[in-house]
Amino acid sequence: MATDTLKSNTGASGASALRRILLDNGALSALVVLVVAMSLLSGDFLTTQNLLNVGVQASVTAILAFGVTFVIVSAGIDLSVGSVAALSATVLAWMATSEGVPVWIAVILAVATGIACGLVNGALVSYGKLPPFIATLAMLSIGRGLSLVISQGSPIAFPDSVSVLGDTLGGWLPVPVLVMVAMGLVTALVLGRTYIGRSMYAIGGNEEAARLSGLRVKRQKLVIYALSGLFAAVAGIVLASRLVSAQPQAAQGYELDAIAAVVIGGASLAGGVGKASGTLIGALILAVLRNGLNLLSVSAFWQQVVIGVVIALAVLLDTVRRRAGGGSPTSAASGASGSGGKGAAKLVIAAVCVAAVVAAVSFLNPGSSGTTTKVGMSLSTLNNPFFVQMKAGAQAEAKHAGIDLTVTDAQNDASQQANQLQNFTGEGVKSIIVNPVDSDAVGPAVRAANKADIPVIAADRGVNKADTATLVASDNVAGGRLAAKALAEKLGGKGDIVVLQGTAGTSASRERGQGFTEGIKAYPGIKVVASQPADFDRTKGLDVMTNLLQSHPEVTGVFAENDEMALGAVKALGSKAGTSVDVVGFDGTPDGLKAVGTGKLYASVAQQPKELGKIAVQNAVEAARGKKVDSMVKVPVKVVTEKNVADFS
Repeated sequence: MATDTLKSNTGASGASALRRILLDNGALSALVVLVVAMSLLSGDFLTTQNLLNVGVQASVTAILAFGVTFVIVSAGIDLSVGSVAALSATVLAWMATSEGVPVWIAVILAVATGIACGLVNGALVSYGKLPPFIATLAMLSIGRGLSLVISQGSPIAFPDSVSVLGDTLGGWLPVPVLVMVAMGLVTALVLGRTYIGRSMYAIGGNEEAARLSGLRVKRQKLVIYALSGLFAAVAGIVLASRLVSAQPQAAQGYELDAIAAVVIGGASLAGGVGKASGTLIGALILAVLRNGLNLLSVSAFWQQVVIGVVIALAVLLDTVRRRAGGGSPTSAASGASGSGGKGAAKLVIAAVCVAAVVAAVSFLNPGSSGTTTKVGMSLSTLNNPFFVQMKAGAQAEAKHAGIDLTVTDAQNDASQQANQLQNFTGEGVKSIIVNPVDSDAVGPAVRAANKADIPVIAADRGVNKADTATLVASDNVAGGRLAAKALAEKLGGKGDIVVLQGTAGTSASRERGQGFTEGIKAYPGIKVVASQPADFDRTKGLDVMTNLLQSHPEVTGVFAENDEMALGAVKALGSKAGTSVDVVGFDGTPDGLKAVGTGKLYASVAQQPKELGKIAVQNAVEAARGKKVDSMVKVPVKVVTEKNVADFS
């Protein structure tokens, strides 16, 4: 009897302890909920390879978030970590390749760059009395700008000896995961076992009380922000190692993911609360969400909505737990009658969260078509009409061919695209179509698909240092030359022109700009008075053109590397567009062709994106079925003017 009672109590105690662990940690509960939901919805989720993918995809965000944890615990904020990560990686690559500095010294200089940026942040906050938000926002801009200045807007090849940080040990254990775990242990040690860690909690709890207690608050903040900069540098090096190149535009928006991971993990933005394990869980939640939604073929647009909702639910669950007094010694020691009601309420909340996640993802998941041919397609961005049309052409052809096509949006982030290709490979799709953010950065992910014997189709832009079954593309360089010829002939071979460039570092911008530069050399009477980036964006095209008109009111021509920027320039020019100033765009989008028809836009180099998407899917299906495809398929580009626009509209 006694023995039976003891066993029963022991089992009940174990179950109660597990329940307390889950209920007393809202972030951990949310993570368990997500893992269970994704496992039920996708048979590919709980595979060893996919779980390793999740770890790799969480690594950079987690390392950044560990550094941000120090700042948030001390009641600060650091918005600069993404830019500092990009700057540190750029410094390493530039020093090791362009300047010939030994790699180990370049690594030290890269880490020193991150620490220096953190010290500047700390000095501005502590001694300059700037709010942390403003100080780190300024560093966000400075860091990104310096990264672009050093790299001249182009990716820089990363040293092979450092790129091993993006590889695997024994062919299966990802090094980024090991680095993440190591940095997490360092964070836990600093927070829990050091003087500076205790100081962070004291400053975050009550800065004035900490100062009156004898803490040198200003000096402590210097160290805190320096630590954040150090972790950002490590994250930047790991990210560049994965991409085998330092991307000047890398890690954009990662500061928000890092802050979200810290807050989801239970830290308070008011300071005084936070721990390394919670931050790691927060980063894993974000990675599981993105990975699972990719596997479930959820629309790229809906993914952002789902991620926002789940983040809110995770933090809400933790907030409710805190208000209910969960996790306190008193509640833990109370009897079943005292805690049962609260525990039941928390379980109901958790169940509601599970139901909400499963219902939302099930609703958004279009499901499999039941065919054996499943194709993944990663587009560089869907925030551009050209790629939206490419997607439409691809989906129409997929429907016609009866295949299951999953389209993802990399949002012009080379790292996010690498994650998407990694997910496709782990999922075991029959073939992959990739429209690279950057031709070099996508190489490692495509090589992984090569190893898995998955044929890869490159669309619009090629892939460097990896094998592709075929390249379906327009010739951007030739298109740039055609644009130069069209504009020069319209201007009669003389005049002053400005060039609106695309996103710095992207292959499309480099190639179109190269072709235009080569073509315009044949017309010595034409002078390029200004070249400025407007990031392929209509609003930025409007703003940049407005500014350029102040210093160059005499311009007679504009070349924009896509129609969106060209339309922004047309808006800035007003009545001058099509009369005294001729504008040439690129892409042949519906809005661009409409402007050509009205005479506001003189010409656009049309690439026929729908046809490009259609042909890419056709080749992907052929390659998936083991058939031979041409190594290069050229989609014709043509200059569209008012004379022939009806043929394209």
